[in-house]
Amino acid sequence: MKIANKQISAVSLVKEAFEKARQFAKYNVFVSLADEEKALKKAEEIDKKITAGEEVGPLAGVPYALKDNFLSKEGNTTASAKILESFHSPIDSTTVKKLEEAGAIMIGRTNLDAFAHGSSTENSYFGPSHNAKDFDRVPGGSSGGSAAAVALDIVEFATGTDTGGSIRQPASFNSVYGFKPTYGTISRYGVVAMASSTDCIGFFTKNAEDMDLLMSICAGQDEKDLTTLPSFYNHEEQKYFVPEIAPKTAKIGIIKDFRNDSIDPEVQCVLDHEVEKLKAAGHQIVELEMPTLKYALAVYYIVVPAEVTSNLSRYDGIRYGYRSEHAKNLGEVFGLSRNEGFMPENKRRIMIGNFVLSSGFYDAYFKKAEQARTLIIEEYQKAFEKCDYLLTPVSPSPAFKLGEKVSDPVAMYFEDVMSVPINLAGLPSLAYPAGESQDTKMPIGLQLIGQRRSDKSILDFAKYLAKEIN
Repeated sequence: MKIANKQISAVSLVKEAFEKARQFAKYNVFVSLADEEKALKKAEEIDKKITAGEEVGPLAGVPYALKDNFLSKEGNTTASAKILESFHSPIDSTTVKKLEEAGAIMIGRTNLDAFAHGSSTENSYFGPSHNAKDFDRVPGGSSGGSAAAVALDIVEFATGTDTGGSIRQPASFNSVYGFKPTYGTISRYGVVAMASSTDCIGFFTKNAEDMDLLMSICAGQDEKDLTTLPSFYNHEEQKYFVPEIAPKTAKIGIIKDFRNDSIDPEVQCVLDHEVEKLKAAGHQIVELEMPTLKYALAVYYIVVPAEVTSNLSRYDGIRYGYRSEHAKNLGEVFGLSRNEGFMPENKRRIMIGNFVLSSGFYDAYFKKAEQARTLIIEEYQKAFEKCDYLLTPVSPSPAFKLGEKVSDPVAMYFEDVMSVPINLAGLPSLAYPAGESQDTKMPIGLQLIGQRRSDKSILDFAKYLAKEIN
């Protein structure tokens, strides 16, 4: 680390991050900046410890951006929603706590689709964020602000959440790395819930090495989150692919079912080019049929809205958050506060969720969707009997223009067609830069998918790809 080696000071890094945040303010990446004076004081203390020869954490003095659905005692946690506009958290999320203990310094909270409901960061109470590569295009969502903050080189890394592609798609759109770990690898404690059975905590970085470091710091079981898995990330047996130690040929699965007219030809071209490079390097390409995946998008948009409905029921204008000034009785407190406090996409998902859970429709929709989810999980298990990793596009198209799909929810939902199956199955997946559109010059990312608990293996293979293939 340059800071630990005294090549650069923590103070100068933090100062530069705040300066860049202000420089790129028009991109609307941040909903709020941290207290600069406090941040610089933390940096000064780190520099003093290093000068004195004292031990510091692995992220000492490194500036980072926090997606604004992570609870932190510093500032307000809004989830980019009006209903939480003034909410001040009394606790720190487990991830924030671990990052701070490692010495990282938060410089601001990033914009997102309100409550993480969206694929473009246009569904935010604070207005849309902009793509780091093209101001007129979306940065992806829901973690668009975090992805753009890293791509604009404001911070070294940023946190994100991924429920159906909310880390990987923005990473692809902004040409950075974005990782969704195995479900339960990182604690969800202190993160505003979207859909609890698919929510995952992850990060945006500029390379796989930094992602590996962040995972080693933040992965692990947490008694405050009963869905977290026993610690496995740093165990030696998880290092399946370390070319420097034990080079091997990998079997890469390509899903034939994703080859269709709905996929942008330029995206397909980038995938084909990557496959040819892997073949040339001696890796085996395995073509797979996974017909159940065609139902994944429909399954996701039944299961997830049902969980969204439950998780958003706590925002009632009574306990905390926004309360309508126009309410004249208890019923209006509930109704008006939620109507005024939620964004249109939030309301849409609540309505869908209530519908699929209602009497007479539960068996027809929700129950069948959960059964189909089981089939999807089983199909992935069979696929990994034939290959080490799966390689697919992240999204069917590069970043689209702001406003292009806002009025067409179905078209917006289709942006998740290649990412949601992974969340339903609880698998790890890394989005990495792989090419660009020849027409628009916009980034195109691919995703490397592994079986459960192969998180370390995926990142090791990504390091190899960056060094030897790309």
